Amino acid sequence: MNPQYSNPAAVIRPSSHKSAFRIVFGAAAALVAILLALIVLLLIGFETGPVGLLVGLVAATIPVPLYLMLVLWIDRYESEPLWMLATAFFWGALIAVLIALFLNTASSLVVAAVTESMEAGQAFGAVVSAPIVEETAKAFILFVLYFKKDEFDGVVDGIVYAAMVGLGFAMTENIQYYGRAVMESGSGLTGVFILRGTLSPFAHPLFTSMTGIGLGLARQSRNTFVKLVMPVLGLLTAISMHAIWNGSVVLFGGLGFLFAYLVIMVPAFVIILAVIVVALRREGQVVKEFLHPDLQGGRLTQQEYERLCTIRGRMGASFNAFSRGGVGSWRACRQANQLASELAFHRSRVARGLSKQNADEREAAYQTALQDLLTRLR
Repeated sequence: MNPQYSNPAAVIRPSSHKSAFRIVFGAAAALVAILLALIVLLLIGFETGPVGLLVGLVAATIPVPLYLMLVLWIDRYESEPLWMLATAFFWGALIAVLIALFLNTASSLVVAAVTESMEAGQAFGAVVSAPIVEETAKAFILFVLYFKKDEFDGVVDGIVYAAMVGLGFAMTENIQYYGRAVMESGSGLTGVFILRGTLSPFAHPLFTSMTGIGLGLARQSRNTFVKLVMPVLGLLTAISMHAIWNGSVVLFGGLGFLFAYLVIMVPAFVIILAVIVVALRREGQVVKEFLHPDLQGGRLTQQEYERLCTIRGRMGASFNAFSRGGVGSWRACRQANQLASELAFHRSRVARGLSKQNADEREAAYQTALQDLLTRLR
């Protein structure tokens, strides 16, 4: 395999100035993330104590890799860049948590002082402040990533990025809840873990996915009204669901939680799964439509074309590549699948007027790299 065709980026090379800037920016971002992580852990540790912090940290982080794998599995056609996924996750785990911690605490104290009731302050913080502050804080990074037009393509991407933000936020929040349970009563940790880690681990990703769906629909539409309204409607839906979820526990206790879980959360989760299925079918149609010129031009065989247009076909091809040629062929097959998707979505963005800069050069780079991989696989 010719190394100069191993990645389209090799054809469109950034300047040395830009590369140096990216290295410096990446290093600075990593240092800031570490600093924020230490601040968050320090604040939680003040409340839970060192033992509670350690136990909470272990209990909250152990299941996260499994949840991340489930979320990333959704993005079957065009995998998102690692740096964007990491940005979304750590924004939720660090920055959004800090924003929520300060603003929710401040609002609760203000309401408690005005009403002369700590219970009123806590109820306001849980039912009113937390949904608004937390969902807005999590949504901010989604709106930022939305402007990355060459990566944020539709509903599936919106759900994936939203789930990453939500998982990061839930992980840090769980450290606090688990640590608090250890500090108050070690035996209560099991119940809290079952409640937050087993029954409702996807609560935050589910809420924030409403915002992601709104942004995804806005990206797919050419209607200005839809582009403006859907993201706002998605955010308002996320806030409302979060408020209902918290309010069910605060106002009605355990029975309220059970009712909200069975009547609202489970159906909402099923609806999200249905939305994902429909969105994946749409992405499959995009791949099918915009790779058809390669079939007509003889760059793809009929079998390759049909394989690339369905998830089942791609999975079958990956399995066959592994059984024939081992890990190397499997990786080449996965790279070919990814490049084919990137080529198709690039053409889709160009057709909608979303990607104009270096459009021809990028298409040539994708085609060259894809042809090299297909030649190996053939």
